[in-house]
Amino acid sequence: MGSCTSLERTGSGEFLQLGSKENENERFAHYLEKTFKKTASLIANSCKALIDDILDFTSCASQLGKPTAADLKLGLATGPVLFACQQFPELNAMIMRRFSLPGDVERAWQYVRQSDGVHQTTYLAQRYCNEAIREISKLQPSPERDALIHLTEIVLTRDK
Repeated sequence: MGSCTSLERTGSGEFLQLGSKENENERFAHYLEKTFKKTASLIANSCKALIDDILDFTSCASQLGKPTAADLKLGLATGPVLFACQQFPELNAMIMRRFSLPGDVERAWQYVRQSDGVHQTTYLAQRYCNEAIREISKLQPSPERDALIHLTEIVLTRDK
C-alpha cells in the first residue's frame, strides 16, 4: 500500500464500506476487501473485525458499549447480513437502499437472527484465524510470536 498512513487506509476502507453492489458475490468480496483495508494496519483490529460484526447481532448494548444493530442503523451490510441474504433474498432490496425505510433495520435484524448468517460469519472468522495461526507459526519461536498466536485465539471467544 506504499506510503499510505493507517488513517488513509482506514478512510479508504470506510469509503468502500459505503458502496452498494448489485450482485451478492460482489457485495461479499467488497465486504472482505473493506474489512481488510479498514483494519490492515492495526493487528488487533484486523483480528477482531469479523467478530465485531458478529457481536453486533449477538451481544447486548451494555456489553458492547454501543447500540446493537449499529451497523444496520448506519446502512452497512456486514457478514451476517450478507450470509442471511442466501436464506432471505428480500434483504437484497434493503441492502440496496441501505436499510433506509421505516422498519428495515428491525426486519433485517430479525432475518439475520432467523438465518445462519451469524454462524457462517463465525465459521469464516475461524477459518481466517486458523490461517493466521498457520502463518504466524512459521516465524521463529519467540514471546512475540506466542503473543500473536494467543491474540488470534482469544479473538474468537471474546464477547465485547
